[in-house]
Amino acid sequence: MEMDPSDMKTRIIAEKTALVVIDLQQGIAHPSRKGAPHESSVVVGNASRLAQAFAEEGGFVVLVRVSSFDGKDMLKPETDMHPSPTAYPAGWDEIVPELAEVKGAHMVTKRQWGAFFGTDLDLQLRRRGIDTIVLCGISTSIGVDMTAREAFQHGYQQIFVEDAMSASTTEEHEYVCRFIFPRIGKIRSTEEVLAALR
Repeated sequence: MEMDPSDMKTRIIAEKTALVVIDLQQGIAHPSRKGAPHESSVVVGNASRLAQAFAEEGGFVVLVRVSSFDGKDMLKPETDMHPSPTAYPAGWDEIVPELAEVKGAHMVTKRQWGAFFGTDLDLQLRRRGIDTIVLCGISTSIGVDMTAREAFQHGYQQIFVEDAMSASTTEEHEYVCRFIFPRIGKIRSTEEVLAALR
């Protein structure tokens, strides 16, 4: 990712910023599931570092998971691709251990790709006076992208942590990071976000 050197000194004000972590749960970010271009373990490790730093600095940490009550609350559009199985193994929606114990984290449960529709995410952010979202998780081109588009439409400033997200293929990840995210926010690395937070 090429970035303008003059714009690298982004300052993150913890009290006005939320770290929103998308779908880092057992059924999606399990080490056995390889991601691209970053493996799940790398994404989880970087997201965990970010979450700890935000918690320490007084930032708001939101852990988003996708789950279903009985399968009937999930979207089932007719598509050209084979549908995902509707039976989920026990524990598939549990947040990965590296993030599960983050102090003061707010849990959001969604029933679709984006984290805003049908949840209290916007309410929780606005009542805290938060105007900026730092976004990461899996998958770059699905849950992260959809949440980013919703956040854009809600008027939030956004920072995307490129090495704390990943997709099924490198092509999917790079397309979103190259053509979508630069239009609605700023792309940074984990190290850049940590440096801007402190």
